[in-house]
Amino acid sequence: MQGRGEYVRLALEEAGADYADVARSERGMATMMKMMEAERGTPPFAPPFLKAGKLVIGQAANILLYLGSRHGLAPKAEAGKLWVHQLQLTITDFVLEIHDTHHPLGPSLYYEDQRAAAKKRSAEFWKERVPKYLGYFERLLQANGGGYVTGRRLTYVDLSLFQIVVGLRYAFPKRMKTFERNIPGLVELHDRVAARPNIMAYLASERRIPFNEDGIFRHYKELDR
Repeated sequence: MQGRGEYVRLALEEAGADYADVARSERGMATMMKMMEAERGTPPFAPPFLKAGKLVIGQAANILLYLGSRHGLAPKAEAGKLWVHQLQLTITDFVLEIHDTHHPLGPSLYYEDQRAAAKKRSAEFWKERVPKYLGYFERLLQANGGGYVTGRRLTYVDLSLFQIVVGLRYAFPKRMKTFERNIPGLVELHDRVAARPNIMAYLASERRIPFNEDGIFRHYKELDR
């Protein structure tokens, strides 16, 4: 599944970075688990995590904070770096709420064990939470007058918002089709990111894991009404 690691992959692909997606390689899962279970150093709690030289960095937003300044995907000034990191943390909160539309009672239970609660959660999600989160980012786009959230230059936050839009289109095609009229700026941002050469090549490659019902974005017809 794409998981939260997809936000990191998008940044690495846009930067044209040379990276290895270890979990997808032979014995990759065993290697990943060994690093997580290490008793020394800075073992991560869960994937995704990045090994860069001697550094082991966990949490998608934290990884993007590290990559952003090294690959031109974040402002150079400290205030700008913190602002973009703050926006990514807000996206992280939203991603959790997206996941909870289909697993509101807990990730250890099957979807079939919480279908009724998922229907109720999804209805509330689209009534209250989506307008709040996406409305916030739409206002930022409209206010700055640039092509991207922080202005004229793309940051990793724009890549993450692309993933949010395309993910919601997969999980809730009917609801998203209706809601998109409220977020024309984010729709244009999605299209702008998708047209970037490195991202376009990535989306057409086998490196891009297809959406499926094991990931964060899952399509269940009964939730998309």
